[in-house]
Parts: sequence; structure tokens; C-alpha cells
Amino acid sequence: MEQAPSSISVAQAFANQVAYCRANDAPITARVVAALAAQLDDPQAGAFVRRIRDWPGAPLADALPLRATGGIHALHQSGRAPELAAIYADEPADDRAVLAEVIGAHEAFLAPWLDGPPQTNEAGRSWGFVAAMLWLADKGLPERFQCLEIGSSAGINLMLDRYGYDLGGVKVGPEQGAVMRFAPEWQGPPPPDRAIDAVSLKGCDVAPLDLTDPAQALKLKAYVWPEHAVRFERLDAAIAASRVQKPDLVRMNAADFVEQQLALPQEAGTTRMLMHSIVWQYVPADQQARITAAMEAHGAEATLERPLAWVALEADRTLLQHGLRVRYWPGGEEAVLLAGAHAHGARVEWRG
Repeated sequence: MEQAPSSISVAQAFANQVAYCRANDAPITARVVAALAAQLDDPQAGAFVRRIRDWPGAPLADALPLRATGGIHALHQSGRAPELAAIYADEPADDRAVLAEVIGAHEAFLAPWLDGPPQTNEAGRSWGFVAAMLWLADKGLPERFQCLEIGSSAGINLMLDRYGYDLGGVKVGPEQGAVMRFAPEWQGPPPPDRAIDAVSLKGCDVAPLDLTDPAQALKLKAYVWPEHAVRFERLDAAIAASRVQKPDLVRMNAADFVEQQLALPQEAGTTRMLMHSIVWQYVPADQQARITAAMEAHGAEATLERPLAWVALEADRTLLQHGLRVRYWPGGEEAVLLAGAHAHGARVEWRG
């Protein structure tokens, strides 16, 4: 059984992140995380490392390793630390010594990166929302979906209706003019082939990013794992798409947003669907409880004409991959594991 996040030490959190990166084709990021971890036992470490070492919260749930590596990557991208070039080129280097020197010289730059969780808005994860819609439609729910996303970051997944998908041979999305296309390596049977329609897509974030702001777009790029060049291409495509039409994104905490949206009238013949990816660990416990209570209360009142679904694509730290889980009302009220997947959608193990 996986340890509770609150019981995991900082050192364990870094070790888990190294393993997670290696399992998800990110050897450079794994090197940076490991080199940061190697600083933790240095009695002469500066304020940046001491703050990591003495982290007061849950380091894994808070994504502490990724906060720190986001800052290191941003520093590399800025060109201020040429010493990092060998590591980011995945060439031989004394990683521990390089990181110690760089951190010592740039603590003022790095410190703010520990202040908040990483903004890992990844379009490649949207496959999970689309696959879940196909599965739900096959269960008899209306094929017209009102999608509500919490933790939307810059709203990249709120544009999923503009993307094209090949999910195990099942094609979804525009045949012409798709902003980007996804065809993950698919293991297992294909999902159901249904004519789904995302009639609305609305999301929230406590600190939303504006893709049309170059400075905020650079912040997003700092959190992209450098090994994955395709993710930078996707981000550029999403930035271009947002300039044509911005995603429908509001500044609001997750619980307030869910309660507000569930209280609104639901059109007959639509499936209202809450969705989120790599977000739940950042939602405070009291808000998690409020969201769960609201979903279950409204689920108890759901009908076949106005059903409710909950789709979550979240990290499974035991399997070192993501799990796609779905609940829906009326009907299958227990969560169903539909798939396990690579962190950014490169591979999918379909179980649905």
C-alpha cells in the first residue's frame, strides 16, 4: 500500500520523483531531481536548500521536487547559468557540484519557485477526458457533454474540442484544421466508438495563466520536462489557438466553482462532467470534501436525461503512472479505473 503523502519525508519525495521521471521517459529531469536531493545533507547549504529540507507541508502532495526543478529549468532557459548546459544536453557532468554552484549563485532567482505548485498544463492529458466521454456515452449517457474542469491552469484542456484524437483507432475531433493531434501508443482494446460532442467547456483555477501573455507562457514552459520536445510544440500550438479564441476560464477555487456550476440548471439531454488532471493533490482537504459532497448530493438527484459524471486523471505514485478513473450517476456510483497511462499521454493501457 502506498504511504500517505503526509507521512513521506522530503528525501522520500525526491526519490519517488526520480523514479517517476525515469518511468515516464524523463532522464534529464530525473538527473536534476537527484542532484537537488544530493544537496539536502549539505550542512553548508543556503536558504533555498534549507527551505526544501525543512518543508513544513507534505512534500510529495505539494510537488516540492517539481517546484524546485521548475526554477532550475527556468534558470537554464534564461541563459543565466551556462553551467547547466551539460546536464540539460544529457551529457556527462558532476551533477551535484554543478547544482551546488548554480543554486549558491542564483538563490534570489530560485526562491519564488517554491512559493506555489507547478503549472503543468499538458494538452496530451486531454486524451483521458475524451476517452472517458466515449466510455460514458457507451454506458447510455447523453453524448452531448457539458465539461467543467478544476485546476485548469492556462485552460489548454478547455480547448479539447479543437484537437484531433486517434485512440486505439477510434477517431475523434475535427478532420480538418485541428490545432493539434494525439495518437498515443494504445495497449488493450479500443474505447467505444461514439459520436460525442463537447457542447461547453468551462474551467477554474486559483491562479490562472494567460497563454497570450509571453511572460506567463514562459513560466509554463519552465515546467515542461525538457526531454519532451513535442510538449513545447503543443504548448506553442495552444498559445496560437488561445489568441484566436481564449478558453473559458475563471479565477476561483475548485470547491466554489463546482458548487456554483452544479447549482445551475442543466439542459436535458446533456451529461454534466467534472474533470481534472494532476490537480487533486493540490486541492485543500476541506475543498476536496466539499467537492465530493456536492458531487454525491447532485448525483443522487441525477437522471438519465440529466446525468452527472466525474472524470479524474491523476498520478498513481505506486504504479508510477497516471490512472484514469470515472464515477457517474445514476448507475455506476463507484469509481471505475478505465486506464493507466504515461504522464503526458504517450502510452495508454486501456482497461475500460
